[in-house]
Amino acid sequence: MANTNKQAAPEKFKTMIGGQALIEGIMMRGPQKDAVVVRQKDGLNIEVKDRKVPPKKSVLNWPLIRGVRNFFDAQIVGVKALMHSADLSPDEEQEEPSKFDKWLEKKLGSEKFQKVVIGMAVFMGLVMSIGLFFLLPMVIGGFFDRWIDSMLMINLVEGLIRIVIFIGYIILISRMKEMKRVFSYHGAEHKTIRCYEAGLPLTVENVRTMSRLHPRCGTSFLVVVMILSILVFSIASSLLLAVVPALEDLYGTFLYRLIMIAFKLLMLPLVVAISYELNRFVGRHDNWLTRIITAPGMWFQNFTTREPDDSMIEVGIAAVEAVLPEKEGEDIW
Repeated sequence: MANTNKQAAPEKFKTMIGGQALIEGIMMRGPQKDAVVVRQKDGLNIEVKDRKVPPKKSVLNWPLIRGVRNFFDAQIVGVKALMHSADLSPDEEQEEPSKFDKWLEKKLGSEKFQKVVIGMAVFMGLVMSIGLFFLLPMVIGGFFDRWIDSMLMINLVEGLIRIVIFIGYIILISRMKEMKRVFSYHGAEHKTIRCYEAGLPLTVENVRTMSRLHPRCGTSFLVVVMILSILVFSIASSLLLAVVPALEDLYGTFLYRLIMIAFKLLMLPLVVAISYELNRFVGRHDNWLTRIITAPGMWFQNFTTREPDDSMIEVGIAAVEAVLPEKEGEDIW
């Protein structure tokens, strides 16, 4: 984790432009366009697509609703970009499609088959994430109710287990050889956006001096979700017991644990929605309070980002430039 304390140049503005590290590349999202930039042996492969932005008065942009919508939208776009980067990357060996894949593509057609594959990838990713970071801590924490009769303490135990699993997962994948280059591209993405927000020309020399840590990173969002879930689950569970007092008679039983696990899973969209609104607030302000809120996420980025080389920085610059709005200032958050 060397060189983490590089310059965090003063921001002249905060941009809504953000991205995701890919296999040998970066996906960047702007207010009107998305770009997938992949480094190939013979240069850069840049693909820019127009982005459909919901009308500002749409119900999808209402507070809380927009958080859940943006979460699922980010998952779908991210999986598409990741699969596309794998196809473009020259170092990735293309596996021969299975007989089932060939049959399914023939029956559905190429476009529908692609949608099915992306949908299944998003679904499996969500199932694995919810199972590992939420369901498993709930199951483990539920067994403590035979010794703890406080709903707040039970949720605190679950939260601590969740955070420990998350830390272990992040540290584990950060040590994987295949992920080190992906995390370096993640660092290039952050450094380039830092440079852009500082109002400096997007050159390799300028970007190189920037910090690889950024307060509006997706990692910070996940950390907020982890911590906020403790508070939301505690309040929601207490309200449930107040509305349905008969549940207290089942306290400590297997049925009680199943009911509480199901109820908390139903509360997950609310946790995501509140976390998104909190991240929006933090992203638009810079003071002692917002710095405290973003501190855990910034620390986690020491594991999810690495210092990029100049070729990776070039990818970051190309990705940001590809999604810049035609009119200056339209990307201000």
